[in-house]
Amino acid sequence: MNPINEVKLEFVSKSSNEAFARVVAAAFVSQIDPNIEELADVKTAVSEAVTNAIIHGYENKVGLVKMTCKLYEDAVEISVTDEGKGIEDIEKAREPMFTSRPDMERSGMGFTVMESFMDKVEVVSEVGSGTTVTMFKTFSSVRGKNNAL
Repeated sequence: MNPINEVKLEFVSKSSNEAFARVVAAAFVSQIDPNIEELADVKTAVSEAVTNAIIHGYENKVGLVKMTCKLYEDAVEISVTDEGKGIEDIEKAREPMFTSRPDMERSGMGFTVMESFMDKVEVVSEVGSGTTVTMFKTFSSVRGKNNAL
């Protein structure tokens, strides 16, 4: 299945850019007219992925976060990539309540939140090279509605 539209965004790993990334993703996905709940799901998942890249990927360093959004007739694929420290144990990191930053009072629910709001979440990481989180969501509210695209 080929995307009907695609956007790529790079931004500095500052917490203030998390909201920007969330709004960009929501505006992009709005082209296919998902319902409010589906749009909120995407915004929440993007917030978690970007926050993870900033807080855990780069820790206290400045780096680039890259976000790619691919839009399909009734779905979206969003990838968030950092070139930070990477994840040593992806399965452990995906466990609810696990956090590598207990000093920051993090809840350890980032991946759990992403998985609950998106249909599929894939994580590829290499220690010392960074992490890519790719999330997929199909919008049941637009299925069949956008045949003219």
